[in-house]
Amino acid sequence: MAPRRNAGPGPGGRPDPAPPSPLPADSEKTARVRAMFDTIAPRYDLVNRLMTFGLDQRWRRVTVDALALPAGARILDLACGTGDLSRAAAKRGHTVVGTDLSAGMLAANQAHTPLVESDGSRLSFADGTFDGLVCGYALRNFTDLAATFAEAGRVLRPGGRLAVLEVDAPTSGLWRFGFDVWFNKVVPVLGGALSDRAAYRYLPASVAYLPPTPVLRQMLLDAGFSAVGIRPLAGGLSQLVVATRAGTPPPPSPSLSP
Repeated sequence: MAPRRNAGPGPGGRPDPAPPSPLPADSEKTARVRAMFDTIAPRYDLVNRLMTFGLDQRWRRVTVDALALPAGARILDLACGTGDLSRAAAKRGHTVVGTDLSAGMLAANQAHTPLVESDGSRLSFADGTFDGLVCGYALRNFTDLAATFAEAGRVLRPGGRLAVLEVDAPTSGLWRFGFDVWFNKVVPVLGGALSDRAAYRYLPASVAYLPPTPVLRQMLLDAGFSAVGIRPLAGGLSQLVVATRAGTPPPPSPSLSP
C-alpha cells in the first residue's frame, strides 16, 4: 500500500483541531482517557454509527480482512471497546481475545469473547501468543504509542499480522472542509446531546496525537514490523495501517498419527 500525503496545516499535516483546553499528557492522559471511556461506554456504539453514517462497520470488516489470516487464527483486539472488531473477526472464524484500559467499555462489550483489562503498553500476554492483532480508532488514545507498538510486536508471533483502523483527514479541499465542519463542529454537539459533551470535544482534538505517516511507519519498523502499509479509506475519512511482524514464522506442528 502506497504512502499517502497528510492533509492540512495541523500536527503531522492534519487539520488543526481546536481543543477547549490543552490536551492531557503522560499519566494524566491515561487517567482521563480511562474515565472518559468509562463514561461514554453505554452509548458509544450509537454515537459511532451516527458519526460515520454506519460506514465504520464496513471499515471494521475491511480491517479484519486485511489481516489475511485463515479461519482459526488467534486474534487480539487491542482497545476492543464494545467489541465491534471482535465480532467482525469472530464472524471470519477467528479465535478472539479483547483487551481494553476501560472497565466501563469491557462491561459494555457484547462480543462474547474472553476479555482482559490492561494498558496497551503493558499487555498481560506471553510472547508470540497471537497470529493477528486489530485495533480500531484508538492509536491517539494511547499515552505511550511507541511502547504500545512494541507490546503489539511482542505478543504477535513472527509472521503475525497487524491491522489498525484510525481516523484521518481528507486531502481534497472540499472533502477536507466538510470533514472539518462535521468532525470538529457537529460531532461534539451530537456526542454532547447523546452522551458526554467533554468527551466528544476531546475526541476530535485528540487527532493531534497522531504522528505523521512517515513517523508512524518508522515507529512500527522500530517495534519489529515489516511491510508497513498505510492507505486512506473513503477519500481519507479513515485510514488503514497494515504490517507484518518481522521474523521467520515457526514451522507447523507435526500431525499426530492415530
